[in-house]
Amino acid sequence: MEPTSRVPIVRVPGGAADDVVAVEEPLEIRVADKPVAVTMRTPGDDEDLAAGFLLTEGIIQTASDIESIRHWGSPNVVRVSLREGVRLDYARLQRNFYATSSCGICGKSSIDALRVFTTPVESDVRVGDLSEMAASLRLQQKSFDATGAIHGAGAFNAEGAVLRVREDIGRHNAVDKVLGSLLRAGERADVLLISGRASFEVVQKCVVARVPVIAAVGAPSSLAVELAREYNVTLAGFLRDGRFNIYCGAQRIR
Repeated sequence: MEPTSRVPIVRVPGGAADDVVAVEEPLEIRVADKPVAVTMRTPGDDEDLAAGFLLTEGIIQTASDIESIRHWGSPNVVRVSLREGVRLDYARLQRNFYATSSCGICGKSSIDALRVFTTPVESDVRVGDLSEMAASLRLQQKSFDATGAIHGAGAFNAEGAVLRVREDIGRHNAVDKVLGSLLRAGERADVLLISGRASFEVVQKCVVARVPVIAAVGAPSSLAVELAREYNVTLAGFLRDGRFNIYCGAQRIR
C-alpha cells in the first residue's frame, strides 16, 4: 500500500486535473489473538507503528518482549507475538480505544495512569541547534511535499544527526513509528521533533520512551506543558525561522 494516491479533481480556475492526496486506512493492532487498538494511519512502517504503540501504551517494556511482528491476513492488520514468559497487563489491554488520525488518547485521567508505570526523565544531555534539526526533518518529508497533509516526526542525537524520520496522517502515529523503529533497533533518541503542534499524547509517548527533549514546529497545548514539566522533559514550540519558545527544561538546550 502506498502512502499517497492520485485522484481526479476540478481546479477553480483551471478545470479538470489530478491531485495527490494522503492515504488514510485503518490499522488493527493485535497482541496474539486479542485486538488491542484500531488507529487511522498512513500505510507504511506498520511494524514500527505497532511496536511504538505497544511501548508507549505500557503494554511492553523492551524490544526483547517482542517475538515477531507481521501483517495478519490483511495489509490493515498487524499481529504481534510476545516472547514466552512475558506477562501481559490484561487490564491495560482491555482499555481498547479508537484512535483517530487527529487525536490519539488524551486527558488528565491519562496523566494519572502514566504515574502508575513510569517516572520523570533523568537526563543531563545538552542538545545543539534545533533549527538545523527542523530543516533536516523538513528535507525528508517527501509525502508532505506531495500532499501537504502528512505530519512528520524525526529522532535526533544531541549533535543533531538524524536517526529516523517517519510520516503519517496522524502525528501520534508518526511518533509511534519513530519510537518503534528505535526500539526494534536498540537505539534511543535525545530529541524528538514533530512538524505540527505539541499535543499531550506526543509528550506522553516521549515520557514512556525516555526522550528528554521534544521540539515542535507548532504550538504546545496546556496539558502538554503540564505533563512535560511534571516529568522533567524539555519542551520547545513554534520552531521556525531560527526562533522558538522553550516552555520547560531550558537547561538542556545549548
